[in-house]
Amino acid sequence: MDSPASKDLKFRVRLRTRWSDEDNQGLLNNAVYLTLFEEARHAYFSRLELMRERRFPFVLAQTNLRFLKPGRGGSDIVVEMSTTRLGGRSFEQFYRVSPLEGSEPWCEGEAVLVAWDDILQSSQPLPAEFRRRIEAFEGDEPRPPGAS
Repeated sequence: MDSPASKDLKFRVRLRTRWSDEDNQGLLNNAVYLTLFEEARHAYFSRLELMRERRFPFVLAQTNLRFLKPGRGGSDIVVEMSTTRLGGRSFEQFYRVSPLEGSEPWCEGEAVLVAWDDILQSSQPLPAEFRRRIEAFEGDEPRPPGAS
């Protein structure tokens, strides 16, 4: 996983972990990071006004996580993210979860998401307006992390 610099991640959202998010070792449970990514995605697509009836117009196809430092429940955090690739039917995003107080991230991850037609129950081409709004927000055609 190629990690972009924070300055290259276009979106940030402040969230809070719950004390009940900790596992029996007193650390943030690994599965919680997927929920944090989901909350960040919801905030991102809400800001871009791309939610349909409070629902995502896509499905999650794949997620990769890299755990960097143990997280804690009951903490204020920031999730940085950016759309890194727009394809014909899919797109990719990068995420970084860090404590609000402190500089070392707890986790980084990538997700592949696929445009979805609920009626046909199949993938569909990325809608033009969806692509346009993401490109406008990201500042250009998104590129994979590390690409020049």
